[in-house]
Amino acid sequence: MFEKKLKTYPLFYQKVWKECLKIPVGETRTYGWIAQKIGHPGSARAVGQALAKNPFAPYVPCHRVTRSDGSLGGYSARGGVAQKRKMLEKEKVLLDRKKII
Repeated sequence: MFEKKLKTYPLFYQKVWKECLKIPVGETRTYGWIAQKIGHPGSARAVGQALAKNPFAPYVPCHRVTRSDGSLGGYSARGGVAQKRKMLEKEKVLLDRKKII
């Protein structure tokens, strides 16, 4: 069912969300890293916009994507950045900053 619904969104969004699915529990990636992986280097902001429109959260774990400076960035789901922080703390990410790529 996920794949069927996914195909109703722009291809760029699909690529972002699929790459996001590959982020292991307890780890993060940056917006720029995702942009690079999907073949759109320099489009970190567009990645952020795609994640802001993610209707599949938390199945598509957009909370695991952070800014390149190590800060959390945004989170458009209910609870905002405070909820993103809680989810990352639950996954033990914020306890070990070395896991942030």
